[in-house]
Amino acid sequence: MLNQILIAYGFFAVLSVILYIPKLVQFFYAFKKPQHKKAKELRKIGLVIPALDESKVIGDLFDSIEKQDYDRAYFDVAVIVKDPSDPTVEMAKARGFQVTVVPEQTCKGEALDGYFKRLTREEFASYASFVIIDADAVLAADYVTELNNALEHDFDIFLSRKFIKNYLGDRKQRTVFSNCSALTYPMLDDLGNNYRMEHNLPMNMCGQGMMVRRSVIEKLGGWPYRTLTEDYELKLDSVLRGFKSMYYPYAIIYTEEVLRHKESYSRRLRWVTGYSQCDRLYKKQIKQQIKQRGATAAEWFEYTFALVPLILFIVTTLLTMIGGTALTVYDWMHGGEIWKRAAFMLILMPFINMYVLVFLYCSLAMLAYRDVFKPLSGWEKTGTLLFAPLFMLEYFPIYIQSRVRSKKGMNWEPTKHVEYDKGVAEKALEQQAELKHGENGHDEEQVS
Repeated sequence: MLNQILIAYGFFAVLSVILYIPKLVQFFYAFKKPQHKKAKELRKIGLVIPALDESKVIGDLFDSIEKQDYDRAYFDVAVIVKDPSDPTVEMAKARGFQVTVVPEQTCKGEALDGYFKRLTREEFASYASFVIIDADAVLAADYVTELNNALEHDFDIFLSRKFIKNYLGDRKQRTVFSNCSALTYPMLDDLGNNYRMEHNLPMNMCGQGMMVRRSVIEKLGGWPYRTLTEDYELKLDSVLRGFKSMYYPYAIIYTEEVLRHKESYSRRLRWVTGYSQCDRLYKKQIKQQIKQRGATAAEWFEYTFALVPLILFIVTTLLTMIGGTALTVYDWMHGGEIWKRAAFMLILMPFINMYVLVFLYCSLAMLAYRDVFKPLSGWEKTGTLLFAPLFMLEYFPIYIQSRVRSKKGMNWEPTKHVEYDKGVAEKALEQQAELKHGENGHDEEQVS
C-alpha cells in the first residue's frame, strides 16, 4: 500500500511540475522593464483618497503629496469621507484639498462611485486620469510626474510599483508577518504582470496606486464595483470590456503592511473571499466570451489552465499526507513495522517538497523585489524566506473558510495601522529622493 501511494504521488507531482513550466517561464519577465518615456505635455491628474476614519494616519500621505515635484496646477487631491464631522475634513481643507462627503457608502466601491457621480460634467472633463490612493500610503516625490509619464503609453489602466511604508520607520515597524505580506506585491506584479502586459492580458490589480483614464470611468458610468476586492473585480470586468492595463514600475507608492498574525489572517481572508465573490460573478461570462471570439494561446492558458498544475500538485500532496497519516496510524496500532517509513515517505517528505518549492518561489520574488527589501538586515531576509512558505501555505485554510464567507457575506473591518513618530516617513522619503537624484536616473531608451 505504501509503495502504491508513493508511486501515485510521484507521478502526479512530476506531472504538475512539467505542466507548470510555461508559468515558470513567465516569472522571468520580472527582470524586464517597460520603456520609460518622458511626457510631452502636462496633464491634469486627480488623486482620489477614500478616507473612512483615517485621520490618525493620513497626515503622512498629505505631507508626501505636498512634496510632489509635479506642477501643482495640474493635479487635484480629493478626499472622500462618510461623516462631515470626521477630523480628516479639517486636515484636508487646511491644505487646500477637496473634500467629498459620501454618507451612503458601505464599501470602498461606493465611496469612489459617490465621488465620481458628484463631479460636474466640466470638472470631470478637465481630468486626463484618476489615481486611487489609500489613506495609509505615502508617495515618492516624483510619483505624479511618473504617472503623467505613464500616460504616454497606450493603456487604459496603470498599476504603480509598491514599496513598503513600514521600512521607512525603524525596526519596530516591521515583523515577519509584514515582511511576508510584502512578498505579495512582487508575486502579483513582477512575477506575473510583466508577462501579462507584453501579451495584452489584464493585470492582477491592486487598488492601491491604480490609475485609470477618464475614458474608463466614462464607459463604466462611475465605479460600479461592490465586492470586497473591487480591484480584482475590475480586472475580470476588463476582460469583458477590453480595457488594457499596464504595470508601470517607475511610479512608486509606499503601502503599509500589518504587523500581527491575526490582522494579516483577517485581511487575507477578506481578499480571498472577495476573489470568490468575483469569480462567481464573472468567470462564466469570461469563459463564454473567450470561447465565442476565439481565444489566443496566452488567454487560454491564463484563464482556463494556469492554476490547474498548482491545484493538482496541492491536492495530490494533501491526499498523500492524509493517506500516509491513515496508513501510519493503522500500522502502528496493529504492531506493524512500516509505520515509521510511511510517516517519513508519505507525510514528512511531501510536506518538505511543498515547502521547498514555495521557498524557491518566495526567493525568486524577493530577488525581483530586492531593492524594496534593501532596508532589512540579512537575518530579517533569511527569517522572512524561511517563514514565508508557512505563511503562503496558510492560504489553504483561508481558501476553505472564504468559500463559506463568500456565500454568507463579509463586511469590511478597520485595519489597525502602524504607529510612526511624526515626520519619520517624510524624512526617509526625502533621503531616498536625494539618493535617487544623485544617481544617473532611469534608462530612457530601455525597451521591454
